[in-house]
Amino acid sequence: MITPRFPYQKLSRETLEGSRKYALPDGQRVSSVTTILEATKSAESKQALNNWRKRVGAQKAQQITTEAASRGTRMHKWLENYVCDDAMGEPGSNPYSQQSHKMASGIVENFLTPNVTEIYGTEVSLYYPGLYAGTTDCVANWQGEVSILDFKQTNKPKKTEWVQDYFLQLCAYALAHNEVYGTNISQGVILMCSQEYELQHWVIAGAEFEAHTQKWIQRVDDFYR
Repeated sequence: MITPRFPYQKLSRETLEGSRKYALPDGQRVSSVTTILEATKSAESKQALNNWRKRVGAQKAQQITTEAASRGTRMHKWLENYVCDDAMGEPGSNPYSQQSHKMASGIVENFLTPNVTEIYGTEVSLYYPGLYAGTTDCVANWQGEVSILDFKQTNKPKKTEWVQDYFLQLCAYALAHNEVYGTNISQGVILMCSQEYELQHWVIAGAEFEAHTQKWIQRVDDFYR
């Protein structure tokens, strides 16, 4: 169950000219964290994505992307149910629902139950005034530290070097939370499950968290320049 420690408020969002924008409480509209990350990807990252699309074909690439997004949405919904009600509910007979339910169950049983003592919010809108906004999956106490948690699905297990932008997301949300709510969050957690139910997780804190925070600040600077 959620412990309402922080006065979170939901931000509205819209897509303008292909770019996601959030409306802040003062009426200003700012770009999303994901928009900034996508716009400032390295040339190497963009080329790698283009190479993959060429290798599998445009139609197949779109199919894979769409299926992954749908699977992730379903998994997130089960996890949101758990965070809010301490129970995910039953998946029914739909095989896609059963798959995402099993993925979410793996995250709950292996990561959330043994490590999280309090949950402060789910699908939390966060913003840094005048710069950016976004929605993090969860703000919780992870092993004694208030932390930003993000849930990820993947087609296959990831190497650490492939998830660097996920780390930057965590730092972006932590900076925003600290600025608006006067906190000092310096830890982020990625919890991931593949479609074959292989589990991974990363915890970034200390010097590693600070280094990724500086990289995020640079990406924001690059975006606005």
